Amino acid sequence: MNIKIITLCCFIGLGTCYAQQELSPEDAVNYVLDNNYGIKIANKNLEVSENNTSIYNTGYLPTVTGNAGATYNLDNNESEFSDGSTTSLNGAESSRYNASLDVNYTLFDGLGRKYNYKRLKEQYQLSELQARETIENTIIELFSIYYNVAQLSENATTFQQTLSISKDRLVRSEYQFEYGQNTKLEVLNAEVDINNDSINLINTKQQLNNTKRDLNFVMGNQVADDFTVKTEINFLLDINKADLLEKAKSRNVALLQADKSIQISKLDIKTGKSSYLPTLGLVGSYGWNKSDNNAASFLAGSTNTGLSAGLNLSWNIFDGGSTLITVKNAEVALKNQELQKEQILLSLERDFNNAWDDYQNKLTIFRVQENNIITAQNNFDRSQEKFKIGQVNSIEFRQAQLNLLNAELSRNQAKYQAKLSELQVLQLSGELLNIAY
Repeated sequence: MNIKIITLCCFIGLGTCYAQQELSPEDAVNYVLDNNYGIKIANKNLEVSENNTSIYNTGYLPTVTGNAGATYNLDNNESEFSDGSTTSLNGAESSRYNASLDVNYTLFDGLGRKYNYKRLKEQYQLSELQARETIENTIIELFSIYYNVAQLSENATTFQQTLSISKDRLVRSEYQFEYGQNTKLEVLNAEVDINNDSINLINTKQQLNNTKRDLNFVMGNQVADDFTVKTEINFLLDINKADLLEKAKSRNVALLQADKSIQISKLDIKTGKSSYLPTLGLVGSYGWNKSDNNAASFLAGSTNTGLSAGLNLSWNIFDGGSTLITVKNAEVALKNQELQKEQILLSLERDFNNAWDDYQNKLTIFRVQENNIITAQNNFDRSQEKFKIGQVNSIEFRQAQLNLLNAELSRNQAKYQAKLSELQVLQLSGELLNIAY
């Protein structure tokens, strides 16, 4: 046997000499939820929305302001009294000190803060839906890569088996050549096929390593690179199209976001109309004032403390029409949101039906490919037996081998494509986060 072929085959087999960590779909999902940066950012944005719903951001609480000040004067003073006498004072010193605590509270603002508070709550719920959409899209991305790793893993195993069969064929061809039962051409053909099978295996393993890195990246690089994934697939064959379509109309994340946007637009209209009403406020203050006067003053000094309170009423009777325009624009925005919801609903029904048909089609193709494997395997087994007794030449045997190889590769591709199609159906129906992976 060619020494280069032996070295190449040994090099390929080194990767299977040690145990690897198996990464289950459940583990992959947990890693993504905890470590994916896109999900982390979405959760932080959600935290901001939650902070905005605090009572400290609503205007319902009063404002309290503390003020203090001091003034120092150095004056030259010349005074003339009514009896004609005069007095002069140079370098007269005086000072004043003050401190106060002021309270301002809005008793009524036309219900604007009430609607604004409700809007903040709706905005928070919208942020929750946006975070959920990010999670759903990330999980779909995760499984598209996860099942690509699984497919490449099975492909690598298939290419490894094909290479082993080709190596056995080369050994048999060499023995037959030594005993004069075939020509050197048979040996050369076997060596060429081994080289081709080796190249296929090398390329597949390289793709597998790259795809594992992609998978690890989505999970936040929480797993060592030398891991394996599960290749067993369970289909949810009991899912019902009509039930899922009804769930899609009530649970689809895009449709739910449209509902929230409509609610926010309605509150925007009410907030705008609140500007038509007056504002009533309560003000209160407790102050302290002290003054030290110069010698020319009637009083040498004074100290005052006091409490004051009052109400103020403000009514913007006409603001030039800006409030009217704001309300009209908010009403137009509401109509647009309602139209967008209708469009999303139509799009959802179309996308769901397309995804369902695609899922059923790929599931059927997978079953056909499984049956094709049985046929190709039987054909290969018979060709192998006939090849051993010389009833089939190497070209015919190689063709049977390639037919089995292609059938296995097609089966692997069909299996994972069908599973991804199933997940897309579940995502559209709003059930992606409610299933066991």
